[in-house]
Amino acid sequence: MTNPATKRPLDLDVLRELSEVISSRKTGSAQTSYTAKLLHAGVGDCAKKLGEEAVETVIAAVTGDGRQLAEETADLLYHLLVTLEAANVPLADVMTVLRARQGLSGLDEKASRTSS
Repeated sequence: MTNPATKRPLDLDVLRELSEVISSRKTGSAQTSYTAKLLHAGVGDCAKKLGEEAVETVIAAVTGDGRQLAEETADLLYHLLVTLEAANVPLADVMTVLRARQGLSGLDEKASRTSS
């Protein structure tokens, strides 16, 4: 798959692979693995770190620094995957939701969530 804006290939397998590595660290030592340390702290701490990374990503976007935005987005995606793992929500479940939403107007999809 190629990003039409940049003509660069999209390597979406990296998200799946990262998710698998994160999952494998769940039983690892918090002394030797930052991921294990986060997971052992629990979903609340993982979500807090995710929120911090989200704010940093927003700041990078507003400043217009594309390189910084890419770096902060990478951090955000990592912490999102850690939070999903801590909450026992497989990445595959998220992808299923995204797939189901394909082809829907974003406005229609949002309206369907708020009315149920």
